[in-house]
Amino acid sequence: MRGGRAAVTAVALLALTACATGPSLENRGRVTGPPGDSRHLTIGSAGFTESDVLAQLYAQLLQQAGYRTSVLTVANRELYEPALESGQIDVVPEYAATLADWLNAKTHGAAARPVGSPDLEVTMNALRALAAPRGLTVLPPGRAVDQNAFAVRAAYARRHRLRTLGDLGAAKLPVRLAAGDECVRRPYCAPGLRRVYGIDITGIDPLGVGTTQAKRAVQDGRDQMVLTTTTDATLDRFGLVLLADDRHLQNADHVVPVVNRSRAGGARVARALGRLDAVLTTGDLAAMNRLVDSARRLPAAVARAYLEDKGLAD
Repeated sequence: MRGGRAAVTAVALLALTACATGPSLENRGRVTGPPGDSRHLTIGSAGFTESDVLAQLYAQLLQQAGYRTSVLTVANRELYEPALESGQIDVVPEYAATLADWLNAKTHGAAARPVGSPDLEVTMNALRALAAPRGLTVLPPGRAVDQNAFAVRAAYARRHRLRTLGDLGAAKLPVRLAAGDECVRRPYCAPGLRRVYGIDITGIDPLGVGTTQAKRAVQDGRDQMVLTTTTDATLDRFGLVLLADDRHLQNADHVVPVVNRSRAGGARVARALGRLDAVLTTGDLAAMNRLVDSARRLPAAVARAYLEDKGLAD
């Protein structure tokens, strides 16, 4: 998904919010060994709203399965992935293609060809092959997906009869895109929009991915489209709508739990977290993000209400 998801600068482990007694941070895990089943599990969050909500969903489901849980916020992947390998963190909500490409670059160097794909099966096979030697187990992905997405004004979409990115390419409209400055070169952004959809990208307005400034630029008509994500909870506020990625430019960034095999690789953890797979959708994630960001509700309370509504809370 978005390349900056876990690239927020951080110099230390940030906040420890415990559902039970907090963990110590000594090296507790082993890269090799049989699947483990520890009594206390630490769930990692990357510190943005959606990751906080997912971490709380995981923690509460694992509590119901008999574990003591804590949620540890670590603001970038460069810190939390090694902590997951070492056993300082036991479970992390991740995004399949993004993590696959990140581990591939870590293993084979920054110039390695990306292994993430729009094909979920291909992506998961690559991810599991990269994760296993590091002592990590990748559990089955759910239906929820958080990918790069592109939004336009609702009025603009109606006027030009646009529902998909394919429609926009066929309309031959000039499009100035509000996005991060890296969009100029990233294959899933401007180059991909031109190559896959034939969209006439006339320029990049470097206002960031899904930022308020970027959305306002489209709302005000200065730009025609904004790069955001499929779980953006604020589009309605700016009068924007997503255009469907009908030719599958974006990779399969399905939400997927990743666990330290020696501490949380047992069947009980997989069963507990698997209960979420059948119900959690991309729309559900967006709605929960909205409750946290707009209604100022706590992620733990939002997660609890969701599990109760879906019949997953004891």
